[in-house]
Amino acid sequence: MASDNRPQLGTVRLRDARADDAGPLTRLLLASRAAAMPYLPRVHSDEATLGWMTHVVLPDTDVWVAELHEEGGGAEIVGFVSVDGEELEQLYLSPGAQRRGIGTLLLAKAREHSPGGLALYAFQRNAGARAFYERHGFTAVGFNDGSRNEEGEPDVRYRWTASG
Repeated sequence: MASDNRPQLGTVRLRDARADDAGPLTRLLLASRAAAMPYLPRVHSDEATLGWMTHVVLPDTDVWVAELHEEGGGAEIVGFVSVDGEELEQLYLSPGAQRRGIGTLLLAKAREHSPGGLALYAFQRNAGARAFYERHGFTAVGFNDGSRNEEGEPDVRYRWTASG
């Protein structure tokens, strides 16, 4: 057992996302947002979110999936990252997979894909995400009052460059 009483993880492997990942990735995104940001309004139905994942995220961005492989041979998707050029569009983990290094693995993949730099938005109230990105060298470069996003939630723009 880990010191925090959570079970140890099996092996985590990254792979390219496939079209048939749309359902699992949508469920993961919805569960992660509900757990980490319960204050966010639900502006889209689950079905609309699945449609967006199927017809926008997977075909139009580069997406990598983190799979947890157990000794018995089963695999479970525990996170994903989506990058569009130098824009980190999505990075979500299953609520039980946080603070295990999986987000760091996904972020490393995004940096490898966009070595010149990455930019992203995070909600200002999402202290966990902000601390994660700041720990990994991202710098806040702008703040918004929420008029920029569908949720109407104030956000912060972050940027990372390899040169610091």
